Amino acid sequence: MVQQTINDDDFTALSELSEHGRIVAVDPGTKRVGIAVCDVTQTIARPVGIIERTSWKRLLRETTTHLVEFDAVALVVGLPYNSDGSESPMSAEARGMAAKFRLSLKIPVFLQDERGTSYEARGRMWAAGESRVARVDSEAAAIILTDFLDRLSHARQSHS
Repeated sequence: MVQQTINDDDFTALSELSEHGRIVAVDPGTKRVGIAVCDVTQTIARPVGIIERTSWKRLLRETTTHLVEFDAVALVVGLPYNSDGSESPMSAEARGMAAKFRLSLKIPVFLQDERGTSYEARGRMWAAGESRVARVDSEAAAIILTDFLDRLSHARQSHS
């Protein structure tokens, strides 16, 4: 199932995104932020790691390091909703984080619905015999990015 990409008027439209180049995704959490990246063809996402969340400066610095390392063309921020689709306190946090990234970065920033990604990440890790709890955050970021890439692909197909 392709989940919705949420873009308020403040955020760049999908159609403005380059068709080639890596995209980085973050799964915002209160203690850790998971990081994932896709390949240059924007087809496959993989977990990269986590950033311990201690301050906005550190989060911005370490995220920027990943963006530079991968020569990223966009950043995707996971937007957590409650299972019924209503906003949660973390929804406001993620929206604020995306707005700050947008002001601080020179690449487009997107919000991506991330309902259920942590559960899916835990399930994938359990099936693979993986037990490191911290890895769940980066695996969830990879799922968020996969959902975004699916949405992007569908948007491009409908415009061609």
